[in-house]
Amino acid sequence: MGLIREHYDALVKGGGISEDPAQVSVVARYDELLQNFHGERFFCKNGFFGGLFNRHKEKRAFVKGLYVYGEVGRGKTMLMDLFFSCLPDGSKRRVHFNDFMNDVHNRIRAHRQAPDQGKIRQDNPFPAVAAALAHEAHVLCFDEFAVTDIADAMILTRLFTALFKEGVVLIATSNVAPDNLYQNGLNRQLFLPFLDTLKNHVDVINLNALTDYRLKKAEHQPVYMTPPGKKTDGRMDAAWADVTGGAKEKSIEFIVRGHEVKVPRAAGFSARFEFADLCFKSLSAFDYMELAVRYRTFFIDHVPVLDDTLRNETRRFILLIDTLYDHHVRLFISAAARPDTLYKGHMKTTETFEYERTASRLFEMQSEDYLRRWMSGDPRKM
Repeated sequence: MGLIREHYDALVKGGGISEDPAQVSVVARYDELLQNFHGERFFCKNGFFGGLFNRHKEKRAFVKGLYVYGEVGRGKTMLMDLFFSCLPDGSKRRVHFNDFMNDVHNRIRAHRQAPDQGKIRQDNPFPAVAAALAHEAHVLCFDEFAVTDIADAMILTRLFTALFKEGVVLIATSNVAPDNLYQNGLNRQLFLPFLDTLKNHVDVINLNALTDYRLKKAEHQPVYMTPPGKKTDGRMDAAWADVTGGAKEKSIEFIVRGHEVKVPRAAGFSARFEFADLCFKSLSAFDYMELAVRYRTFFIDHVPVLDDTLRNETRRFILLIDTLYDHHVRLFISAAARPDTLYKGHMKTTETFEYERTASRLFEMQSEDYLRRWMSGDPRKM
């Protein structure tokens, strides 16, 4: 039995998921790929990937990646995360495809602006960009592969030709088959060579599971938890473990308009904060917007009663909830009181009136209708 199948079976046994034949088939393909990586010919003194990607070897092994597509909620991301977790730390990267392309555009811009003997560089940036990316990660895992931007479409053939030449192995999930990428896009005929390049380097699999597992799970998950205490903390921890699927979590920092924003606990596209992390610090609407774009699901622990002594924190909380609501983010909260009794201010201030909207939105974000819209919205914000 393969390593990924063992993890999958453990999830089934633990009640986290139900066994699905279509998922089992994809798991088998992931295990085959993992066995290829673990094959004897891929080992060398440089480590796990050394034999596969050693540039000093005249012949490098060619390993096809996987492109798994299917309807939303069928388990594509979960299975890719299982595969990713079974790869050793080091030369691997898991990223949303849109974030990856933003990174690529920044690298291309930096390459072209770099001085070359006193002049702006005019040479082809793709070999250098691909070499740098391959040095950082030889296995690229893309979640929600979708091409909607003409700027992305026009560079994909050159970019991925260079990446595959570097020996990069691509793993991707998508809602559509490769031939339906960039459907009806502007100048799509210029994009078509990329599809041939892609299909030559990945095996395409349709994950045709029958059940929308996200909806099935969401219907039974409480998302607003009170009163405070060990029991509520335990329920939040259980929900976090369920949402992240046991994925390895880490602390992340990034720059927004010149200052650092920290995510204390991030796993995949889920992020977890204490109330103080988000509302006691001088964060702005731009910071909250950047977080809402990066993460599908937020956990906020230990929201206190909001009163006249916490006016600044209350304003930030109101702004935060407005931002998460507008971006259709799923929100788990542990709080000192229900939404309609969480604000206890006695002074007639702007917060007094604005919090009424916040309470209404907190109630709506618990509703089945909101969760359904969260599932059917932009995949990046799910």
